[in-house]
This record gives sequence, C-alpha cells and structure tokens, in this order.
Amino acid sequence: MKTEELGLYRELLGAIKTRVCQAQRQAAVSANAEMILMYWDIGRMIVARQKEEGWGAGVIPRLAADLKNELPEQKGFSERNIGYMIRFAREYGEPPLLQQPVAKIAAPLKGLLQATGKEGDVIVQRAVAQLPLPPEIMFRLSWTHHIILFEKLKDLPTRLWYARKALEQGWSRDTLAVQIKKRAHERCAARLIMTEI
Repeated sequence: MKTEELGLYRELLGAIKTRVCQAQRQAAVSANAEMILMYWDIGRMIVARQKEEGWGAGVIPRLAADLKNELPEQKGFSERNIGYMIRFAREYGEPPLLQQPVAKIAAPLKGLLQATGKEGDVIVQRAVAQLPLPPEIMFRLSWTHHIILFEKLKDLPTRLWYARKALEQGWSRDTLAVQIKKRAHERCAARLIMTEI
C-alpha cells in the first residue's frame, strides 16, 4: 500500500474500532438496564404476592431452590439476592403505569419500556420518571452499586448524591464503598460552604 492509501486504511480501521467499542458499551448499558428492571420487577412480584397471600420470608429459600432447579444456567437467584430484589422493590416503590409517551423517557430505556400486552406477562412500562432514583441513574448503575447504596445509606437524597457521583466519576463498587465510609458528601458540602463564605 502506498502511504496515502495506508493513511486512509488506518483511518477506516480506527473508525470501525470506534464504532465496535461504542456498540459494545451500549449493549452493556442495555443489558444492565434490563437486568436491573428484571430484578426490580421480580422483587415487586414477590412483595405483591406476600401481601396478597400473607406469605412470610419462608417462601424465599424455597423460591431460590426452585429457581435454581428450573433455571440451572441462570445465576443471581440465591436467597440473598432475592432478598435484595425484594428490598430494591420496597425501597423504590411501586409506581403507577406510565401515562407519558415512551419518547419522553431517557434514550437507553426506550427499548426496555414496552408493555408486552400478553396476559400474565409483567408490564414493564412504569412511571420511571416518578421513581426515587431518576432512570438515568437507576438503570445505569450496576446491581452491586445499588446494593451498596441501599445497605449503607438510609437517606434518599444522600443515596442519590453518591449514585450520581458514582456515575460521573466512574467509581467502582469498592471506590463507592470507600467514599461512603469517608463521608465524601459531607466533605463536598463543607467545601461548598467554605467557597461561599
């Protein structure tokens, strides 16, 4: 190849690599959002059934064992994780069905927020705009980030502050836990007060 052709080829190669990486990142974001939505919905279904049938926590070990038997290739359905799903649903509530068009919802969620319309299927088109955590945060954080947030922080505004910072700063779950332990939100607030004085 001539120098000019080599330069054009490298430009094409770079553009293709960029596009592949972009698609991979978007696929990961979509997969994570779908998993978070699924966990939230599973927790919601269990909470609803517990209320309707008066079931206690004793149903969780049986459900975990049955899910393991019925879906042996699937991970994430341990007793502990099912407990987290229930807590997640309780923490973030049961919003009413969405009244606004899907187009107004955050772009990464458009494909996820469609009602199936089939009897017995879970309707996932919810009022995500009314959730305690905005959808651009709720569905972009990893499951382990969520667990750390609701285990370590009771106050919702503080939880939201850390959730936003985790996304903005790209904090790993370990970094998030350290920042919470160091009470980073208080240090940040103190710095803001000092700059205003």
